[in-house]
Amino acid sequence: MARVKGSNIHAARRKKILKKARGYFGSKHKLYKSAKEQVMHSLKYAYRDRRQTKRNMRKLWITRINAACRVNGISYSKFIDGLNKADITINRKMLSQIAIEEPKAFAELVKTAQAALDGKKVKSETVKEEKEEKKETKKEETESSDLSKKTVAELKELAKSKGIEGYTSMKKAELLEVLK
Repeated sequence: MARVKGSNIHAARRKKILKKARGYFGSKHKLYKSAKEQVMHSLKYAYRDRRQTKRNMRKLWITRINAACRVNGISYSKFIDGLNKADITINRKMLSQIAIEEPKAFAELVKTAQAALDGKKVKSETVKEEKEEKKETKKEETESSDLSKKTVAELKELAKSKGIEGYTSMKKAELLEVLK
């Protein structure tokens, strides 16, 4: 039986490792054995640090929020507790950006959190009601503007729910006129 050397595959494998090792210091980018070892370590570090980056960013955001809270006369933990009691859900990344870019808006959030800690009713309840009203009006607007996109069967369902008589024999154009 003939001997198989596998030189092409062998060379390609080594070349692939040496390509990944470009830019490494000393013999780690020239010699296959040390390059392979360093590439293995590098891949492990990259995997580990992709997870650690998330932790480090959260720590940074919390530090920034804490600093902005201290300027406004409240601790970080009380501020977060106040936001939770006020039913305000903003993630820490957004809070840190607000603290840096818009200190006045952040000061308003601090006031809201302090009011919630004191047990007062917060504006967020009225804001929620306003948002719900806006959603309802948007739904009505989208329904009227999107009627032409609906099928005849869907238009007939709408006509039935609104109590329009004779909708069964109407065509699409007639249904659109009646529903508007």
